[in-house]
Amino acid sequence: MNHADAPEAPLQSRAMRLEDVPQVVAIEQASHSDPWTSGNFIDSIQTGCYMPLLLHGNRIVAYLVALAGVEEAHLLNVTVHPQRRGQGLGRLLLHALDTWALGQGARQIWLEVRQSNLAAQHLYRRAGYLDVAVRKHYYAPPPGAQQREHALVMRKPLDAAPPG
Repeated sequence: MNHADAPEAPLQSRAMRLEDVPQVVAIEQASHSDPWTSGNFIDSIQTGCYMPLLLHGNRIVAYLVALAGVEEAHLLNVTVHPQRRGQGLGRLLLHALDTWALGQGARQIWLEVRQSNLAAQHLYRRAGYLDVAVRKHYYAPPPGAQQREHALVMRKPLDAAPPG
């Protein structure tokens, strides 16, 4: 059997660890104009944020960072490797976030997203997030721009009762 005929390794999920940070930062830098630093990820791990990641073999393909608050959760970062976008990985992570947030007693999940990030907004709306407000000049300017970018604030209400 040649390599092209080999079955694809199954997708695995686990919590992000300190040794994952270099690989995660590489994905972050390939994905965002204002990427998180290794320090941001290390701080998030050390403070106990919810940080699931998806692996294909030993390669990280997607990750999420969220924080629990009083009756709410805040989605801080969700990123899918550029070569793995459009395969439902973001949707898988958002579903895992819903389950985790309900387990933490959250009644809603909040996030901010760049107004220019239409693909992410589409993903969030399909997952049940609603537009709430705009935070003006929230993000650092994108490359080549001089003005800070506005953020769209979105919220997803969580239903504690299972459907049906």
